[in-house]
Amino acid sequence: MLVETNFDGLVGPSHHFGGLGVGNLASQANKAQSSNPREAALQGLDKMAGLAALGLHQGVLPPQARPDLDFLRRVGFSGTDAKVLAQALRDAPGLLSAAGSAASMWSANAATVSASPDTWDSRVHITPANLVSQTHRSLETATTAAALKATFRSERYFAHHPALPASSQLADEGAANHTRFSVDDHTCGVNLFVYGADLKADGAGRFPARQTRLASEAVARQHRLRSDRTLFAAQHPEAISAGVFHNDVIAVGHRNMLLYHEMAFAQEATVVDSLAHALGEPLRTVRITQAEVSLDAAIQSYLFNSQIVTLPDGRTQLIVAKDCEENPAVWARINAMIEDDGPIDAVTVFDVRQSMRNGGGPACLRLRVPLNDDERAAVNPDSWFTPELHKALKAWVDAHYRDRLQLADLADPAFVTEVREALDRLTVVLGLGSIYPFQQTA
Repeated sequence: MLVETNFDGLVGPSHHFGGLGVGNLASQANKAQSSNPREAALQGLDKMAGLAALGLHQGVLPPQARPDLDFLRRVGFSGTDAKVLAQALRDAPGLLSAAGSAASMWSANAATVSASPDTWDSRVHITPANLVSQTHRSLETATTAAALKATFRSERYFAHHPALPASSQLADEGAANHTRFSVDDHTCGVNLFVYGADLKADGAGRFPARQTRLASEAVARQHRLRSDRTLFAAQHPEAISAGVFHNDVIAVGHRNMLLYHEMAFAQEATVVDSLAHALGEPLRTVRITQAEVSLDAAIQSYLFNSQIVTLPDGRTQLIVAKDCEENPAVWARINAMIEDDGPIDAVTVFDVRQSMRNGGGPACLRLRVPLNDDERAAVNPDSWFTPELHKALKAWVDAHYRDRLQLADLADPAFVTEVREALDRLTVVLGLGSIYPFQQTA
């Protein structure tokens, strides 16, 4: 039986508010404020523990090694590590911030994953995202690929593809723009890819679109998905202009249900009808209108960046950020959908405020990986979240993370040493081997 598992990105020690996400309103609004990496990591661990306590299969993905000194040298800074960092802080602080970004915590952008019932060879197919639309995120791909291969290491069950070429025409943002729908836990599902940019259309707008249709089509070809069960839909341009940089900021799907805002898709009725046709039965939808929850409120609360999960007893749970509870219109609509005879049975709230202030909600933090029993058994066993691992990771965070971080701290050579020592220990705890460049050159 196929079960949707979640692999959350562990927040890295360099978590800071750099305002790097173009079109990400929360990221830009909190630029240059002091962050708390320790609190951010512990909030992420609490969310993982909460989902595991609900009886769900929960895994962990490691953070990146930051600051990325190789990147800083490639953009012209030279000398010792200390000199490179000092020059970057003085002459190009934005590049130093990019080199120190902890955005890999949002593992929804790590890769696109296709379930084994959907692929030509009945293996789980994984393509790491190239993330070329944002400089700081484009630095993640190589380490992400290494971490995914160390986590899903069995060639019998997992097929790893190279990231798409680093081209703006093939800009790929991973699973944040991909949703798998299904009517049961055994048969081939329906894969929906949502894109913001199409070379055939005018791409002008307040903010740039990140995912291209060409990239989505390329990933679908890599994974050899069935054409009659693979759909491509355009984001609504007004939503992109309002700050909806990924589809998972405006819609979330799970099994045969879709929770979405009326401004999610350029051709709403066509998308819903096509999904139902491909599934072979009506889609269970929760449609939220602009009158009920405005685009601004949806983006500020990240209502649609929630997770929909099925509990072991069959009930459907909505996982939301505490910001949803604090927005009267959003919280009223959530309670109304639970009281209605709809697909959502209950809601659980998590405080992920450090992530939210940097522009990522509960769904940003997780990569969905549908796995059957044999595939779950083939996953690196140390990557599964358990009470014992939770205890070990909390101790690791307390030992290695600062409780306050600003941009200037990234230029401290001692901080580089701190991070490397922490990640060296983490790879032992998670049984990942040497996935970081500094481990391979030491």
